Amino acid sequence: MKRLFVVMLNRGAAYETARPLEAQQNWEAHRSFMNDLEMERFIFLGGPLEGTNDVLLIFHATDPEEIRNRLAMDPWHARDLLRIARIAPWDLRLGSLSPAST
Repeated sequence: MKRLFVVMLNRGAAYETARPLEAQQNWEAHRSFMNDLEMERFIFLGGPLEGTNDVLLIFHATDPEEIRNRLAMDPWHARDLLRIARIAPWDLRLGSLSPAST
């Protein structure tokens, strides 16, 4: 059964901090990959946390391994621009992502 997961990513060794997000290597391929995950409704929300090297993502998945397997196909993970720091199940108690989404 699918459920919500919070995923925290950190910048990897290949991330060039002097360059903006959209100027990182393989930006278009990464952007396209993440947009496809959203269109599949596998990922609902995501983005960098301002003032940090972290990224927060909300997934709808069966288990953490499904998330790891899918993110392994992301060009930024394959090239070590991003790394998974933590995956945790999330019990959404306040608000909603939409009735059809969970």
